[in-house]
Amino acid sequence: MSTSTASRVALITGGGSGIGAAVARRLLDAGHRVAVTGRREERLRAFAAELGEPEGLLTVAGNAAEWDDVQAAVEATLKDFGRLDTVVANAGYATHDSVAEGDPAGWRDMVLTNVLGPALLVRASVDALKETGGRIVLVGSVAGFVNTPGNLYGATKWAVTGLAENTRRQVTEWGVGVTLIAPGRVETPFWDEYGSLPPGRLLTAEQIADSVVWAIRQPEGVDVNTVVVRPIGQPN
Repeated sequence: MSTSTASRVALITGGGSGIGAAVARRLLDAGHRVAVTGRREERLRAFAAELGEPEGLLTVAGNAAEWDDVQAAVEATLKDFGRLDTVVANAGYATHDSVAEGDPAGWRDMVLTNVLGPALLVRASVDALKETGGRIVLVGSVAGFVNTPGNLYGATKWAVTGLAENTRRQVTEWGVGVTLIAPGRVETPFWDEYGSLPPGRLLTAEQIADSVVWAIRQPEGVDVNTVVVRPIGQPN
């Protein structure tokens, strides 16, 4: 990977709010150029305005679970910035219901966003990452390590846990690193549809962003693969 921090480029899905936005801020502050995607163009515009329309920020509206949109985001990033060093598969959400009592109408989009989305990002970006010896970061969840009764969202994150290691075993021979960041409870818009924040201490999006940036900044030849980050006091 290039030793010049200022030359590095990251693409973050779901980058207009929450953890994705926090990662984008951290990387921009460090001199990276950053592309962020999201379904809502108005949210992306508001995020760019909040940051003062920085020259190193590119926003691309699109659906992380649609192949054409993901391809277009990678192509736009390469066109504007000329390279790609890091992709962060952050887009995802929960329906906050259960397989025995929930509403199936919301499950398809959640499963596609949480599972297909990261796979599409890997496929669309891997050739560019081979050229830079870059890194794939998948944002999973503690729910991808701990079973919870009826939790379909958790099942999607178990899939992300598996996808991270399966991807690593393929791309490592090309000099591409893979890191799974698995947060515990984080205070983000993730909980909006739930109706309230969960009890107990919560992490901030900025704290998870610190873990993502730490993984990205590892020395050449070092591949940090799995980072589980819980707030102190979260039992599972």
